[in-house]
Amino acid sequence: MLLMALLPLVAFGVLAMVLALLLGGMVLLRRKPFLLLRLEGQHLRRGSGLRRCQAQVAEHRWTYLRRAAADPAAPSLLLVHGFTGSKENWLPLAHALGARYHLFIPDLPGWAESQRIDGVDYGFAAQAERLAAFAAQCVRGVGSECVLVGHSMGGGIAVLAAARHPDLFDRVGLLNAAGVRFADNAFGQAVLDGENPFAVYDADSLRRYIDTVFLLAPSKPRIPSWAVPSIVAWRRGEAGFEQQVLARIGRSEEAFLPFEEAARIGQPALLLNCRQDMVIDASALALYAGRVPQALQVLLDGSGHMSIVEKPDAIAQAIENLIQRGVPR
Repeated sequence: MLLMALLPLVAFGVLAMVLALLLGGMVLLRRKPFLLLRLEGQHLRRGSGLRRCQAQVAEHRWTYLRRAAADPAAPSLLLVHGFTGSKENWLPLAHALGARYHLFIPDLPGWAESQRIDGVDYGFAAQAERLAAFAAQCVRGVGSECVLVGHSMGGGIAVLAAARHPDLFDRVGLLNAAGVRFADNAFGQAVLDGENPFAVYDADSLRRYIDTVFLLAPSKPRIPSWAVPSIVAWRRGEAGFEQQVLARIGRSEEAFLPFEEAARIGQPALLLNCRQDMVIDASALALYAGRVPQALQVLLDGSGHMSIVEKPDAIAQAIENLIQRGVPR
């Protein structure tokens, strides 16, 4: 009888403890919104075999994901995210690729969980040199060859890294790559006018940002309403850094440096763009192809800028084709 009498109190105590933990978690996530993204990344990585690693390279602490291939002699893929992106952007592609390749997926210096140093240049050229150093220290020596794949800003960085360090990168894939003067669109014009079209300063601009980079509704991140103010506050805090980087890659003398140096790429290459991309206009494909004539060319239909999230199976097939059929210049 005494036990029966105590059960409601025990249940109430457990419920109170659970509610306190949940409340404490919500407060923590509100104060540190990037933790929410990291937790979501951990959820998406579950069962993927990817492990979170760190390395000190080029005076920066890098955080990256790594997974070994089923075959130790398989090629290694080095996957490089874009502007305002992170290593987690590549998780759908990592799932699509399976265990065919060794994977190295970093947060670029300055972004997400990798180190940012005040006053340091994070433009195309500087990041290309850091990426080459990362490849030399962490990627080379694993697998049969190193395949560099960059998306958006990461594509512009990949152009310079591949052109300047052909000894480090055996093949290169450029997905929705920046660094070229494509046909005018609203996004490009805003950048040239000194704006940041990706800027987030309230709930409406957060939704506009998501709608700009994604075409397909199922691919768009579903953000809990209670988390929106925290994510907005975090992105507002990033505004200065984003504008600093955008000034380098979008409006400085190096804005189109990737296009200028793309002609130096002699390795087998892949050029992939998307017909409905509102960030990097699809006209970029033909422009880059004129500089890298040996490249395999793919124009996807039914995808926006975030092709690596919206069409991971098609991207995986394109990379497979690059490795199996790509030829040098």
